[in-house]
Amino acid sequence: MELPKRISVLVGIGVLGCMAAWAADNVTPLDVKLGQWETTVTTVRTGTPPIPPELLAKMSPEDRAKLEERIKASQGPQTRVTKRCITKEDLAKSFGAYAENPACKRTVVTSTSSRQEFQIECTERGMTSTGTVRIEALDSEHVSGKTKMSTSRGGQPITIDMTISAKWLDAACPPDKIEKK
Repeated sequence: MELPKRISVLVGIGVLGCMAAWAADNVTPLDVKLGQWETTVTTVRTGTPPIPPELLAKMSPEDRAKLEERIKASQGPQTRVTKRCITKEDLAKSFGAYAENPACKRTVVTSTSSRQEFQIECTERGMTSTGTVRIEALDSEHVSGKTKMSTSRGGQPITIDMTISAKWLDAACPPDKIEKK
């Protein structure tokens, strides 16, 4: 998977669990209800990663056109809506791709029961990506957030902006909506 897309996926995974706390960093959990949550994440990526010339040389004109179209399509806003069950255990343990990814370092800027902010720095495959994650519990049933990550690949800047909103749906989680670990 290309790194900018991977960063976007990692950010999305981390933020989708935005109601959980990073206990290992002594982060104060957000004061939110347990149960089923619906999260909407809108991602906008700007910048195009360079395509190695040796890869382009091996591609047929049709494959190259498809690749260029996929890159172009990834530039516009993309929205994903997911449902996830948040349990007491989720709030008590660390979450997110950054907490579990040894290539990433997270620095706590703010941590209260209503607001969290983290600075993120990931170094992987010789590239460094930096960014900020901000999450706010508007009340016990609504969470919003913003994430901005920046990187450079082959001298080309790439930025990923995400807007997150989550709402509590129900105290009970349907059996098919409980994530399997």
